[in-house]
Amino acid sequence: MEKQTIVVRVNVEMTAASLQAIVAGAKAAARPDNNGMYRIDTADKVGEMISRFLMEKDFESYVKGLNRD
Repeated sequence: MEKQTIVVRVNVEMTAASLQAIVAGAKAAARPDNNGMYRIDTADKVGEMISRFLMEKDFESYVKGLNRD
């Protein structure tokens, strides 16, 4: 069963190396256009990666556990 989700716009602090790795991965998966430019929305890729991480690491259980402390 898939969970209902919403999009939340936030500021996220991460290392420069993390961002560089996301951009490198996105470029590797994409192809340049006729002018050799990559048409990749880096902010979207960062959002996708963070969302995937939160789902895979069960962020929901983590935040629910905070309320019990």
